[in-house]
Amino acid sequence: MFRKTWKTLKIFLIIIVVIICLPRSILPNHNSESELTDLESYLKQNEGETRLMEFKDNEDALKMKLMQLDIINASRKKYKAAPVKLDILASRVANKMCREAAENNFLGHWNMAGEKPYHRYAFAGGHDHVSENAFGEWSSENYTVSSSNIISMMRKGHETFMAEKAPHDGHKKTVIEKAHNFAGIGFYLSGKQFRYYEEFIDRYFEFSDIPSEVKVNEPCSITVQTDRENFLYYLIIYRENFPETMTPAQIKRKGSYEDYTDETYQETAAWDLAGYKSGTSYKIPLQFSREGLYYIHIYSDKKEITTPVSLNTKGKTSGSGIVIKVRGNM
Repeated sequence: MFRKTWKTLKIFLIIIVVIICLPRSILPNHNSESELTDLESYLKQNEGETRLMEFKDNEDALKMKLMQLDIINASRKKYKAAPVKLDILASRVANKMCREAAENNFLGHWNMAGEKPYHRYAFAGGHDHVSENAFGEWSSENYTVSSSNIISMMRKGHETFMAEKAPHDGHKKTVIEKAHNFAGIGFYLSGKQFRYYEEFIDRYFEFSDIPSEVKVNEPCSITVQTDRENFLYYLIIYRENFPETMTPAQIKRKGSYEDYTDETYQETAAWDLAGYKSGTSYKIPLQFSREGLYYIHIYSDKKEITTPVSLNTKGKTSGSGIVIKVRGNM
């Protein structure tokens, strides 16, 4: 009996020694190598991004956002949508909106400058298409500011979006839209107010030489770089007046926002866009005849179209959210 027990004990001790001596890479690890690599990559991106520095996340906030990103991607996976990556600039845009909304006690898609999501992202230097979800919560007592509380409240905000039922499920549809490939995450918790914003990004082009502001009738251009598998299909430019300041009460009365305006300024079809193509790059000349904001949507297709045919952008994804300010000659 003693020999059998001792033999069993020796085997058990040998197993323990082997486990201790095994390389760490073979053992299961909660912080996997891929997770650590992702964090290191995002930390580098965070350090390298110079825009909206006053709304930069520290390392703890970035870790919380990566945890929240896993929750977002789990929701997308249920609906067969590919995972999104965290976008640093969009996260800072969301942070800025969260703070303003919390400190001024409102929730909505407009800020107090009267800017919609695509305005705020473009004015921060973004050129991709953006779609926004917003969540807020408030209390009669001060919230406890802690990582665990913030993590819990962000999760609650996202779960609120995913619990929506048709036909009132706009936030849920935004989360699971298959075209999204990046997302910005913002939060702000202070006093009696909590805000959480998701900014989903559709990034399919590279842009250069995008003017932020030009004068009326001043010639300018935008350069759009595509990959080798896609070609520009359609360009639509919407015009609108400059935003006007809004009060928190006015913002609260607003609901969802439109991703376009009632005034279409210009439409350019694939065969005309093809004339501006050199290699995989398109240099598109523009000129604006009136003051205002000009919001540019650009669509692509797998097929290059060089002669007039019937076109339809229904079901296609806009890969741009360019906004150019046009002012009169002074």
